[in-house]
Amino acid sequence: MISMRGWSFSIGRLLGVEIRIHTFFLLLLGLSISYSSVSGSSGSRGFALWVILFFAVVVREIARAIAAAWFGLDLQSILLLPTGGLQQYGTPEANDRAATPEIGKRLGLVGPLTNLFLGLLFAAIILSVTPEINLFEKPWLTPAHLIRALVWVNVLLAAVNLLPAAPLDGGRIFRGEFARNHGVLKGTRAAAGLGQIIGVLLAITGCILPNMWLIMIGGFVFIGAHMDDTSMLLANENDPVRMRDVMLTNFSTLSASDTLEDALQSSVHTLQDVFPVVRGGNLVGAVSRQGIVDALQASGNGYIQGVMTRSFQTAQPDDSLVTTLRRIMGGQGAQLVPVLDGDRIVGIITPQNLAHSMGLLNARRRMTQFQQQRED
Repeated sequence: MISMRGWSFSIGRLLGVEIRIHTFFLLLLGLSISYSSVSGSSGSRGFALWVILFFAVVVREIARAIAAAWFGLDLQSILLLPTGGLQQYGTPEANDRAATPEIGKRLGLVGPLTNLFLGLLFAAIILSVTPEINLFEKPWLTPAHLIRALVWVNVLLAAVNLLPAAPLDGGRIFRGEFARNHGVLKGTRAAAGLGQIIGVLLAITGCILPNMWLIMIGGFVFIGAHMDDTSMLLANENDPVRMRDVMLTNFSTLSASDTLEDALQSSVHTLQDVFPVVRGGNLVGAVSRQGIVDALQASGNGYIQGVMTRSFQTAQPDDSLVTTLRRIMGGQGAQLVPVLDGDRIVGIITPQNLAHSMGLLNARRRMTQFQQQRED
């Protein structure tokens, strides 16, 4: 979930729950508009098809949020993806409880059943009002026939989520059942591995048919499964990941006495979005690039110390990554975790660099395990 958050942005809060949308959704918007134009329809129809998918995802996540409340889970945020959504809860205990086979299976069935019901409801309404429409005429999913798409987007979303591929609903159910007999780590790895295989097969099938939607679904499933496999490192209690393993050591800092204009100019030469602020070598705050721009637009030039955030938590190089993320980033949505060695800042963790670092760390450990197996 943390890796996924690094490529998402918040679109608001509803009843205290943060709603985030993944950049995959925006990528899909561009592809839908392009596909619509190439197939002879207008770009507005491609946008409408994207809206239908967005609506289907939102409805299923509302149903899953209600189910989470029913089971007494403190829902903190929902991350919207083209294939569904990922929920994050307010406490580690709630996350662990949601991952149990019993509750996980029930939560996993809510989404597909909701989409299936919604698709059948739309089908009943359409056949009642306009019975001359053939809902089974191909192609089922096309911007040229948005009424038919109302039905099949929901039906296909339900069917896709029943696949035993993490992080889909079916993958969560499979992971829980597998973990019941083989342990959480093996269950996570089995679901992630199967998810990557299914993603590749869907993409290959889409290339053979050809079918753009199968190609995109396969790509989303493969990437999601890979991220789910990477997140397994966070749960490995026998080989815990430390902050020093994934922290960014080549980073830029700003001085509290820097002007906003100077700071903005300095930020042009780095990919960082959030910067530690120091005074005389000591960490005194943090500021984001967007915060600098907003302050300049609102009040004109000033000093970094006037706009920086002074309330933040830090970590040590040998701290457990999973504990730190649950305590800081997971609980409060922090965008920067400074890593201190004494009073000296030696690294930082941001959602953006975490996904990249975890992926490389996972690849390195796989290579090490492979070499050890060959030697044995």
